[in-house]
Amino acid sequence: MTMTSSRPFIIRALYEWIIENECTPYILVNAYDDGVEVPQEHVKDGQIILNVSPTAVQSLSIRNDAVDFEGRFAGIPKQVFVPINSVMGIYAKENGQGMIFDTDTGGNEPPDPTGSDDSNGASGSDPQPAPGKKPSLRIVK
Repeated sequence: MTMTSSRPFIIRALYEWIIENECTPYILVNAYDDGVEVPQEHVKDGQIILNVSPTAVQSLSIRNDAVDFEGRFAGIPKQVFVPINSVMGIYAKENGQGMIFDTDTGGNEPPDPTGSDDSNGASGSDPQPAPGKKPSLRIVK
């Protein structure tokens, strides 16, 4: 069974957790992805960090397909639109706690299982992790 991306649910949960702990939620965005609408003058190395706290933005919406809100940049109000797969991470400004997402899969679909349907029950064909593959989570400071 194919499931939808867990990314928007994780983003919403971490957002609430960060706010509950009286911290400032920041999202890290790949500013060059298709459909991303952010102030390009604030983009550095293809990325932009956005403060999405309730005091910094208006009309924040974290939907299954995108994050959008109205924010002020250098005093000028701008509409921001970020497709959900362009959100690279969400974390608390004060302590860096949060999550950085794996950019390889985009979070859309689970990886295809290796091997066949396993109807024969062969025990020697258990899928193993790719050698040398490291976890995709990183500590954000």
